[in-house]
Amino acid sequence: MTTPFIKMHGLGNDFAIFDERATPLPLTPARITALANRHTGIGCDQLIRLLPADDADATLHISNADGSPAAACGNATRCVAAWLHAQTGQTTLRLRTAAGLLTATIEPDGQVTVNMGAPRLHWREIPLAHEADTLSLPLTAGPLANPAACSMGNPHITFFVQDLAAINLAALGPGLEHHELFPERANIGVAQILAPDHIRLRVFERGAGLTRACGSGACAALVNAARRGLTARHATIDQDGGTLTITWTQANTILMTGPTTEVFSGSINLEQFPNDCTDAPALKQKNEKTSTFFL
Repeated sequence: MTTPFIKMHGLGNDFAIFDERATPLPLTPARITALANRHTGIGCDQLIRLLPADDADATLHISNADGSPAAACGNATRCVAAWLHAQTGQTTLRLRTAAGLLTATIEPDGQVTVNMGAPRLHWREIPLAHEADTLSLPLTAGPLANPAACSMGNPHITFFVQDLAAINLAALGPGLEHHELFPERANIGVAQILAPDHIRLRVFERGAGLTRACGSGACAALVNAARRGLTARHATIDQDGGTLTITWTQANTILMTGPTTEVFSGSINLEQFPNDCTDAPALKQKNEKTSTFFL
């Protein structure tokens, strides 16, 4: 018996989306990790479960590629909104996340804007392991130093550098993600200011590694840059996978706008993937024979 799913991405930040609004699915952290594997599973940065919501069009349950939970994911929210719009025709959608209720709007050109809510700037809100100035953390890793921190429903730190191309974020990211200053780990952003309204950004995501784009990371980069006086409160954010437009409004909310892409829909036999850690050896090549994908 197979289960349908949708594969989507926002600027290359990719997601496997399972609709559980009618029927719950046995998606344990171990199974999610196996499904996220790019060689033996569907492959994704995050796996998204759509669940019922009394006060919204759907609840988003977000899991990183390592099976750990994420309270928010801006690109995933935009992708889900675009998919629901294709199903219903609605141009405004309300999506419940662990970080709060988010509103998404389908723009006339097909791009999606999500109101990500207010940034959280207090050290306890991020959270940090102890009190510190979130605009200038006492943290150094190789050529990186003095980052700023904020939470967009998940913890982000942003380093500002003169030459982003010179930074080996894939090597530096794991140690920073797991630094003792971050009790819930952290997403690690490195940003280069190109102009007062233009930022180049790369992000090493908590639980997913170096990704082609990170929506909440782009929001955090603008917030941290504006707080330091490096940019205005509106900027385009260039990432490896493309460009987002971020605005920090006078009402203290963050608007994120960008494109989404539905890659394909398909179905997969969940029982061929481990249900818990002890089942991990059961993930065999036969799942390649029982999984079906429809373009």
